[in-house]
Parts: sequence; structure tokens; C-alpha cells
Amino acid sequence: MKEGYRKAVIHSNIQIATNIYELKLSLCHPETDSINLTLQESGFKGKPGQFYMLRGWEALDPFLSRPISICDISHGMITFLYEVRGKGTHIISKLKPGDALELLGPLGNGFDLSLEGTIAIISGGIGIAPMIYLTKELNANVDFYCGFRNEVYYIDEIKKYVNNIFISTEDGSFGHKGFITEIFKPEKYDMVFTCGPLPMMEVVLKICKDKLPVYMSMENRMACGIGACLGCTIETISGMKRVCKEGPVFSGEEVVLNG
Repeated sequence: MKEGYRKAVIHSNIQIATNIYELKLSLCHPETDSINLTLQESGFKGKPGQFYMLRGWEALDPFLSRPISICDISHGMITFLYEVRGKGTHIISKLKPGDALELLGPLGNGFDLSLEGTIAIISGGIGIAPMIYLTKELNANVDFYCGFRNEVYYIDEIKKYVNNIFISTEDGSFGHKGFITEIFKPEKYDMVFTCGPLPMMEVVLKICKDKLPVYMSMENRMACGIGACLGCTIETISGMKRVCKEGPVFSGEEVVLNG
């Protein structure tokens, strides 16, 4: 086992859309190696916006663990939503209940949960994952804007925590046909939290410029997850910052965008 990592056992690993999986894990008790299902003793911690490094293989290929945002922590388990994009996530998608994997976390800085007002959450694709946990933990009036390519997923997990849900699909199969930013109304809100593809978040920043603050969760590729390798740095108005250490959540005002 890699230094700092802990062993976890898969409770479920279910495909919920094309290449999209919901993974639920329980920690093994360090002495008895039995699955501990009590929230108080589970050891899972983390704020919305933070992430864990996951590793579901012993071989050196792939060499790097995979960073995955916390989707939920409840009932003694931690939930992740992930998209199969490469060899690592493909291996994880084939793991079954009872299989073990290793995880390191929580890592990074999450969203500020003390902010108040009327809040819009805007997600695109798998960027919905950390925002689900955020909706549960915020003590505010929240509207959720969800953008998808075609298949819509996890909406029922959100409904009970927000005032309104607005949905778009690029092919028009559900909700608004087009991009979620096309139906977002900034004048209705005091602030925005967003996570998704960078082009989408760039549009959100432009829409909200000089109107209301934006807090964005970056999805850069990560190697170590602890700020040592400098592989996930981004440009900010105060210099280069590491997404895994100073982020993933940044104020939109501080991020320098190429566009």
C-alpha cells in the first residue's frame, strides 16, 4: 500500500449512464479488517469541493492514482461519481462489491459553506459530482443548473435540497436544447458556484463579470494530489497556484483565463 493511503471496500459500483459510474466505499477497520458501517467510526471526512486520490490496482501501470471529487459522505460510506476516461478509471469501473482499493484524502480546499444569500449552482457533465454534496451542506436558497451532453443522471438526488432545477442537453433529449449557460439568469442571484468543462466556466465568468461573485472548482489533471509535483498549476492574478493544494476551488476573480 502506498504511504498515507488507506484501504477501503467497495459497497457498490454501478453504471448510471454511458461511462458514468457511482462508487460507494466503506473503510476497513485497521485492526479487524472488517467493514465499519457507522458514520462516527467510518473515518471518511471532507468538505464539498475536496477530493480523494483513488487506486484500484497494485501494478505500476497505470502509475498515477486518480483524483475524484467527493459526491457524498453519509451512512458510514463515501460516494464518488466518476467518468471512465482512461486506463485507471476503466480498471476501477470493473471492480465489484467486496473488492478493495486504496484512497488518500480528503485533499485540497473546498467551497466556503458560510456564504449566504441566493445561490446558483452551475454544473456541466461530470462536474455535477462535487456539487451534489454542496447542495446538501449549504444553508442557503439554491437553484441548480445542470448541463449534460445527452443522458441526464442523478437529478433525483438533488431535488430535495434545492428550490429549482434547470436542465439542458446538447441534443435536446431533455430540458433546454443547448448549453446550460444559455438559460442562466445572473440577476436572480447573489453568487454562483460552478464546476464543469473550462469553456463552460469561462462563459459563466463572462456572464457574471461585474455583477456577482463566482466560485469555481477546477478539474485539472493531477499527478500527486498533495502539491509536490506542480503538475496541476494554473495562472492566477497572484501567481501560479496548484489546483490540488490551493484549490480545487478558486474565486473567479483570481483565475487568469486564456480566453
